[in-house]
Amino acid sequence: MKYNHIAIEKKWQEFWKEKKLFKADVNPDKPKYYILDMFPYPSGVGLHVGHVTGYTATDILARYKRQQGFNVLHPMGWDSFGLQAEQYAIRTGTHPKITTESNINTYRRQLQSLGFSYDWEREFATSDPDYYKWTQWIFTKLCEKELAYEAEILVNYCPELGTVLANEEVEDRKSKEGGFPVERRPLRQWVLKITEYAERLLNDLDALDWPDYLKTLQRNWIGKSHGAKVTFLENETKQPITVYTTRHDTLFATTFLVVSPEHPVVKEITTKEQEGKVEAYLKETSRKSDFERTELAKDKTGVWTGSYAINPVNDELIPIWVADYVLMGYGTGAVMGVPGGDERDFEFVKKYGLPVIPPYDPYIEEVPAGMTKEDLRIEILAGKRCSNTGGKAINGKSEKLDINGLEIEVAKAAVADWLEKEGIGERCTTYKLRDWLFSRQRYWGEPVPVLHFEDGTKRTLDLDELPLTLPEMTEYKPQGESKTPLDNVTEWVHITDPKTGKKARRETNTMPQWAGSCWYYLRFCDPHNEKSAWGTKEENYWMPVDMYVGGVEHAVLHLLYSRFWHKVLYDCGYVSTIEPFQTLRNQGLVTAKAYKKPGGRYVSPEDAAGQEGLTQLVEKMSKSKLNGVTPDEIIKEYGADSLRLYEMFMGPFDKEKLWNGAAISGCRRFLDRFHALVFSDKVKETDEGLKLAHKLVDGVQKDIEEMLFNTAIAKMMEFINAFSKLDAYSKEGLKMATQALAPFAPHIAEECWNHLGNQESITFIPFPKADPKYLSEENVTYVIQVNGKFRGKWELPKGQTKEDLLEAVQKDERMAKHISGDIVKVIFVPEKLLNIVVKS
Repeated sequence: MKYNHIAIEKKWQEFWKEKKLFKADVNPDKPKYYILDMFPYPSGVGLHVGHVTGYTATDILARYKRQQGFNVLHPMGWDSFGLQAEQYAIRTGTHPKITTESNINTYRRQLQSLGFSYDWEREFATSDPDYYKWTQWIFTKLCEKELAYEAEILVNYCPELGTVLANEEVEDRKSKEGGFPVERRPLRQWVLKITEYAERLLNDLDALDWPDYLKTLQRNWIGKSHGAKVTFLENETKQPITVYTTRHDTLFATTFLVVSPEHPVVKEITTKEQEGKVEAYLKETSRKSDFERTELAKDKTGVWTGSYAINPVNDELIPIWVADYVLMGYGTGAVMGVPGGDERDFEFVKKYGLPVIPPYDPYIEEVPAGMTKEDLRIEILAGKRCSNTGGKAINGKSEKLDINGLEIEVAKAAVADWLEKEGIGERCTTYKLRDWLFSRQRYWGEPVPVLHFEDGTKRTLDLDELPLTLPEMTEYKPQGESKTPLDNVTEWVHITDPKTGKKARRETNTMPQWAGSCWYYLRFCDPHNEKSAWGTKEENYWMPVDMYVGGVEHAVLHLLYSRFWHKVLYDCGYVSTIEPFQTLRNQGLVTAKAYKKPGGRYVSPEDAAGQEGLTQLVEKMSKSKLNGVTPDEIIKEYGADSLRLYEMFMGPFDKEKLWNGAAISGCRRFLDRFHALVFSDKVKETDEGLKLAHKLVDGVQKDIEEMLFNTAIAKMMEFINAFSKLDAYSKEGLKMATQALAPFAPHIAEECWNHLGNQESITFIPFPKADPKYLSEENVTYVIQVNGKFRGKWELPKGQTKEDLLEAVQKDERMAKHISGDIVKVIFVPEKLLNIVVKS
């Protein structure tokens, strides 16, 4: 019987749906396994095969865990609010609610066509009022704990989009959505105090089963450091300027001071002669994102204010500069420049001709080619190079303090003691993490549940007033400055508060897209609860998420924000775990060939055929690069199971992979062969092939546990190659092989399982256990050496004696030519090695 993937896949998808096989309910008698995808934003173009990688992996794990007896929660929903949907609505004149629903229908159809075992009864979208009611409720809890506040802060603002953007939404001074110019400007915004949780967010990483690189990204973003605050005085006005430094031991070697362009002292200390240059520099800086300003590889820029500061440790005057690599949001917005001990400061002074004072007589371990240690030391002491290798302090003596001759840590303690004694500084710990900017000047987002009163007070809405739903609107265009589209709906904005009777104005900023994705994993535990965001029983049973899978692009902020909200909910007593995601894995990027015209415009691979002058690139699949591949046509031609196999067979799950559509046919041929074996008339009640089957399930099980899906599939292909050569096919062996295949290619596995005489679905049949007696090897590989040189490998039965093996080697014509002299010694390692030592 020919393998008809269209009929088979339709048949079993309807069966799973009718039987509700993947519906998950709380069952205290079974161990739970909660496996979750980073749910998608449903864009208009639908899924491409790059998205399918992660979803296939989680489905393999979900199906495997059911075979192991776990009660599996595997849900799917939609991250449906946000800028992309709103911009699409503006371009097309279609309400974002309509386009979002249409896109969700496309995504759902595509995911179901791939046979993913989601519990579809738990589906929701973040733009559903029944969902964002509880997003708003969580916001009110943040307000109750005084973790939400309004402040005028510096933001990335895109005039064309008319909204604030997160740093991650900005690239090369332009918005990622649309490529419009972005500038820095102060705006009054809602902000969440994530910094209150910085230490816990840092410390609790240790207990998580996350990749080390991802934990490092989180730690670096939080950026904890120990140092000191030091107050300098401007020479003329005596205006205090406080810096934060982790190297207060180098205070004597400070040769300039740098303040952020946004620092409030800039205007006060800038001299008239420098006003024009400083203003021009501030304007240029306003167009840059924080990332661009702090990028280590960027050219360091700055402008002198015309003023000097007094170094408190020796009363020397040092110039005060403005430079964009200093951010107002980190530390104090001012830093001291020590070019003798900091590479960034050294680059700065080389560009602007400022002096260099070495803080230490350096310890030198490595030297550049062509130099001696003494040559390098002389250059460092002459200020021609900088060094942060430590040593003994020099140039560190004044009438106030003497640290010369001290090592770094001792010098730090001495300077910190002096600063605190003199009242001009103090020891402190600080973080790079900034409070979370929570406002967006958009329509398509969660309304902020706050009423503002005429007397300047405000209140958050109570639960019985939620959800505060979006008003129906036909015009979503940005308003510019601090206005939002909601400001135009006067009857919605200006109301009489029914609970106080006072005139009130609704908050017209909406929440960022991050809000809805911060807690969706909790709603999946109990999605139909109308009285609370989730039930205590359900949360206690399902949480934490046992396996979370998604793209590395969310490695920092989404995870950080989710962990923050979760800890707040934990402190409020609403959740039972201190962390939401116990184990996390990132899938590797799927890339594909892209073609670009000389002017920079991309063309599709189909249109590229025959065109000259195109540049061929390998880039991440995306709509903008015209290199996305939809799964629909592949499923139609090869079948969902073939696509699932190829997605996993391309390479290691967590590594980058290049899409090659032609290679899918190899996975299809494998399934054809597997189907042919099961439906063959050579299937017998025989033990022949059982050894191969036991080896297969043992290997596949180990590979699934380690998420080595590509090697598991390779083992299945090897099994088919060996099994098909047998005179008869063990029915029991094929059952075991079908169970091993089921998580990867569930449709054909169900069909084969049914044909092999089983009436029930394969879904909950326990994964077969390999019998150790079948796993022992009958043959072993012996390495044959002569005088330590490799001369061959022999496959021989176990139990060879040294004498028997030596005799066999001497009789072999190919080996005999290497044994031309007297044998003086034979080294024998049982089951591994025979080394013959010959004296010529």
